[in-house]
Amino acid sequence: MLNTLSGRFLILTTVFVMLAEVLIFVPSVARFRQDYLELRLERAQIASLALLASDSIDAELEAELLDNAGVFNVVLRRDEVRQLALASPIPAPIHATHDLRGVSPLTLIRDAMDVLFDPENRIIRVIGDPVQQGGLLIEVTMEQGDLRAEMLDYGLRILILSAVISVVTAALLFAAVQTFLVRPIKSVVAQIQSYADAPEDARRIIAPRAGLRELREAETALQAMETQLTGALRQKDRLAQLGGAVAKVSHDLRNILTSAQLFADRLESSEDPLVKRMAPKLVGSISRAVNLCESTLAFGRAEEPPPRLARVELSQLVSDVVDAERLATGAEQVEFVEEVPAGLTLRADSEQLYRVLSNLVRNARQAIAATGGAGRVTLSAREEDDAWWIHVADTGPGLPPKAREHLFSAFRGKVAKGGTGLGLAIAAELIRGHGGRLELWRSDESGTEFAICLPRSAPGAAAAAAQ
Repeated sequence: MLNTLSGRFLILTTVFVMLAEVLIFVPSVARFRQDYLELRLERAQIASLALLASDSIDAELEAELLDNAGVFNVVLRRDEVRQLALASPIPAPIHATHDLRGVSPLTLIRDAMDVLFDPENRIIRVIGDPVQQGGLLIEVTMEQGDLRAEMLDYGLRILILSAVISVVTAALLFAAVQTFLVRPIKSVVAQIQSYADAPEDARRIIAPRAGLRELREAETALQAMETQLTGALRQKDRLAQLGGAVAKVSHDLRNILTSAQLFADRLESSEDPLVKRMAPKLVGSISRAVNLCESTLAFGRAEEPPPRLARVELSQLVSDVVDAERLATGAEQVEFVEEVPAGLTLRADSEQLYRVLSNLVRNARQAIAATGGAGRVTLSAREEDDAWWIHVADTGPGLPPKAREHLFSAFRGKVAKGGTGLGLAIAAELIRGHGGRLELWRSDESGTEFAICLPRSAPGAAAAAAQ
């Protein structure tokens, strides 16, 4: 019970209601005492008027008047003269004097608490203003035992009423909490448990239906999270299936390319000048294709292999990429510009960097070709104190907004129609393996530019691999 929201809420509600009732009880008891004493003063004044109406009364009538007023004697001050109107023997010394004229609320509360916690039937003197301006003041002597009994009876009735109000209020609030909070929360928890049993099932995604705004916002956030998680799990399954299929294709393709590589090696012995010039590039392309197939097989088993760092002459690597893309250009009016400083050498895995640049240049060429007009692809590089920067820029139409949102996510950042969205994801992963980063530098109607940042200092294992 104490570990439940409704149970704790019930206890706190009861405590707060009782605290509020105590704050009401104390002043009300003090007010009851003041009214009781003022009533005694009023009765004493009425009794004294009987004496003033006649010159004298007998002792029996005087005792009856005092008994009806509940006092031992009455003193009136009229016309600056203080006179004993009614009197009878006082059984004990006067314990305290209470003046009700202009008394503060705190004093009334203090005196009331003194009476409640004092079981002795003490004699007290009470001073107040006469009613109907019947004099300057009136003073009576009385016992406080009857006053205390009346106050206890009144307080008991107040406490019983407070307890009833507390129980009813707590019960109503308990029912309200159960209806508006506990049941909706339990419903959300049950839905989460149901979703956890089969997170790939989109039918189990929560549908916000709560009436409370805060709880509905929580359900909406939960719906978004479950939707993303379901999509990610489905994507993971598709990637796993694709990985198996690609591994099988890469295995067979590697065998085919190995045979093609053997035939290409024989072309190098040809006497034809054109064949002699093209044969090394053909052999290099086939070798890269074989390496790519082997890397794909390795990726299917684990992940992209770590880069084998070595000194790479960037201008030669860029020339190989551009030559390969020029062969694929055909009738396309695409100009390739190489602005790489001669002799610029950086530390990287040449095969992986080739794949990155090939992906970026191919995307740039296809973007220009899609416009049906002419364009230019520019590859530039610079060396800084702590990093090497390589830029690939084109004059194409720029990336669509949807492609920018998930640019480096597999299957979600595809740019060209019919693409898979893998090229940029693979390129970003390869660059991260070098300790660098691939960034979208700009993309607007004037074209798109990507930037590769490779650190000059190789961390940990990368430095060891380079050595």
